[in-house]
Amino acid sequence: MTDLAQLNSQFAIPGHLTFAEGPGGMPIARISNSLATSDIALQGAHLMTFQPKGEAPVVWLSAHSRFAPGKSIRGGIPICWPWFGAHADNASFPAHGFARTVHWDVVASAALPDGATRITFELAQNDATRAQWPHSSRVRNIVTVGRVLTVELVTENLGGKAFELGEALHTYIAVSDLDNMSITGLEGCTYIDKVDDGQRGVQNGAVTVTSEVDRVYLDTVADCVVEDRGLQRRVRIAKSNSRSTVLWNPWIEKADKMGDFGGNDHRGMVCVESANAASNVVTVVPGETHTLRAVYSVEKL
Repeated sequence: MTDLAQLNSQFAIPGHLTFAEGPGGMPIARISNSLATSDIALQGAHLMTFQPKGEAPVVWLSAHSRFAPGKSIRGGIPICWPWFGAHADNASFPAHGFARTVHWDVVASAALPDGATRITFELAQNDATRAQWPHSSRVRNIVTVGRVLTVELVTENLGGKAFELGEALHTYIAVSDLDNMSITGLEGCTYIDKVDDGQRGVQNGAVTVTSEVDRVYLDTVADCVVEDRGLQRRVRIAKSNSRSTVLWNPWIEKADKMGDFGGNDHRGMVCVESANAASNVVTVVPGETHTLRAVYSVEKL
């Protein structure tokens, strides 16, 4: 059981960071500084909200999400690690890995000179996680909350053998409505279309969402920009050490079946995921540290 008093004693920063009981009794890190606010669940080191001062929320969180032990939160930035999609060899292992549903320890916090707040989480390993991932490794999630949001997923290979790593920051971007939204930065990229039985296509022009979308764009390192004419803004997602971008929206029928979307919730979000997936998985050699980094910023239209 998480000791909130101990966390506050060790890592809280007045005017920046406190620890509290969140939805469903989940322990959360609550960041509120002069630049932005953000709530992060210790389960999954899962950033649930990010809102720069004076702006609409940048990430979307479902009001119908199940905030329960071992259940992934619908919305925010779930961490897919150490594989993306189904496990290659064992169908009983959870899709997108176990990182988003297990406890992470807080290991550091800091108030930065520019007014931002940084918090570092480390995945707490146990017999269950080691049974699914037998490699000697350490994984941290470093979140910096200011006018921009920076998320760094850091994987260290502590063992004597190389391992293959699939991963994603499964980010739900909040939009006014899908009709008002388009995504640039993927023009000319080849994608795997999971809605169309894994067929491959090439992106022609900006992406718009008018039906279910589940695509893995390959060999792409460019910024993705979500242009929202309703909110009169662009959300820019800049990334490094990421060769894939995943786009996802469940649309009506699939959202209705999930149970943690409500009504037309799917119209208020689109997932733009900085990833290393499919043919873009990475090999981490012994002694190496791999850092997947994404930076989220807001620009006025």
